[in-house]
Amino acid sequence: MEKNESIATNKEPNFRGVKAMPFVIGNETFEKLGTIGTSSNLLVYLTTVFNMKSITATNVINIFNGTCNFGTLLGAFLSDTYFGRYKTLGFACVSSFLGMLVLTMTAAFPNLHPSKCCDEENSTCVGPSLWQLTFLYSGFAFLVFGASGIRPCNLAFGADQFNPNTESGKRGTNSFFNWYYFTFTFAMMLSLTIIVYVQSSINWAIGLGIPAFLMFLSCAFFFVGTRIYVKVLPQGSPLTSVVQTLVVAFKKRKLELPEQPWTSLFNHISSDSINSRLAYTDQLRFLNKAAILTPEDEINSDGSATNPWNLRSVQQVEEIKCVVRVFPIWISGVIYYVVLGQMQTYLVFQAIQSDRRLGNTSFKIPAASYNVFSMLNLTLWIPIYDRILVPFLRRITKKDEGITILQRIGIGLVFAIFTMFVSAVVETRRRNLALDRPTLGFVARKGAISSMSGNWLIPQLALAGLSEAFTVIGQVEFFYKQFPENMRSFGGSFLFCGFAMSNYLSSILISGVHNTTKVEGNSNWLAEDLNKGRLDYFYYFVAGLEVLNLGYFLVCAKWYKYKRTECSTMDVGHVALEKIDPQQPVV
Repeated sequence: MEKNESIATNKEPNFRGVKAMPFVIGNETFEKLGTIGTSSNLLVYLTTVFNMKSITATNVINIFNGTCNFGTLLGAFLSDTYFGRYKTLGFACVSSFLGMLVLTMTAAFPNLHPSKCCDEENSTCVGPSLWQLTFLYSGFAFLVFGASGIRPCNLAFGADQFNPNTESGKRGTNSFFNWYYFTFTFAMMLSLTIIVYVQSSINWAIGLGIPAFLMFLSCAFFFVGTRIYVKVLPQGSPLTSVVQTLVVAFKKRKLELPEQPWTSLFNHISSDSINSRLAYTDQLRFLNKAAILTPEDEINSDGSATNPWNLRSVQQVEEIKCVVRVFPIWISGVIYYVVLGQMQTYLVFQAIQSDRRLGNTSFKIPAASYNVFSMLNLTLWIPIYDRILVPFLRRITKKDEGITILQRIGIGLVFAIFTMFVSAVVETRRRNLALDRPTLGFVARKGAISSMSGNWLIPQLALAGLSEAFTVIGQVEFFYKQFPENMRSFGGSFLFCGFAMSNYLSSILISGVHNTTKVEGNSNWLAEDLNKGRLDYFYYFVAGLEVLNLGYFLVCAKWYKYKRTECSTMDVGHVALEKIDPQQPVV
């Protein structure tokens, strides 16, 4: 049995890229429909069905979302260290389904939620009991476990199905990143329209039951494709390797590097490593000292270091450099996400105080539904970019992806700046019209409704969608490709940690602007009534911040060196790039 397993791990996996995609994309599409359909309207559910006060419900949702995003680090660690992406995704999908099932039960059974309020002022509302909250939070716990495993692994797992050593495999991977995000935006659009409408206007049990059923379909798609998946096995904790390299580099910081370090430094490479063999780089030279071989260092019979806390190989040092180089680019992403945050918060407030009537009818478009235009533009742009623009650019640049990943991210940052400038101009128009001649017959609780049509908000949303199509999708691809293969789940978690950090940054900016700015009277830029504030000034402030961020990104991009592999190592057997499950079919 051991002999057979050894043979299996030294053969190239039977990559089924295109054949595996229906199961992978089906799993991701239904998973996102279920997850987003459940989470997008939770705030309303907690305040209307569970009779929570708005501040309590908001805190619960913030804690829930933050835990889901930061939980991806734990999910990535467990995936890359112990379980592998396939098992982690399997557990996580089932956990998400159970969480949605629990939430559906809280809506379907009267004993699992408080009785309905007797009056609009909520003076006789009865809050949830301890048992009801416990049952509700158990559903949230299942959803957190599910999100922690799915978010960092599903992208990397899908890309694992393509052969990284063939042109068709590389192009398939590039297309997969685009279509992966297409499923996200498609799910977001359906959730913000159909599913939210069913939940709010028809029945909560049915509205929550639909996402639960879709999550069941996601699990079914995932497990049906089990036999044809390429399953990358974990190789132990990659974080330990990171710490070991940093510790050894610090221990040997006073040693001098040899004149030709690429030939003199210690560079043992394990035969069962799933990581590609990386070329030596002069960048971050202080880390290279971890690979200096001293008389005190002992070597095992297989060529490896006896004590990894005293000696590291050039390969291990270069892997850590890949991680360190990513951080400055990640920071620019955190600042960029502030723009997307404004499209989900203050744009809604703009819509509330705009004329949202559909034509000459009395029907008003829900304020939160305007974000569909951003998703719609993104959804339409992705196929155009993937099928028309990339092939055109490929002929010009001779690059498989058309333009480099960092160029793609940079273009999105430029669109983000224009998004904020357009938002500021539109807000100035909305406010001036509201002060000059508010729409008759419409009064918002926060202030007068502007006669400006809500359709004027569409251009800034369209720009935000284009920006997201370039920057966010580019970052997804960037984190996947630039991390070592045994840390790709961590790469996937970086995106969500960036979202979480950006939320905190947005809160700091908003609080600071709220406390330090003044308009006429006692108002400030971000007054409750936008007509009494200057939201346009805040948008200009964010635009200026994004201009500085673009400059910072360009400096980082010029400094950045893409991960390079040694062409001479291909004769070792490019299966070294992938270590597979012995039970899977091989060539």
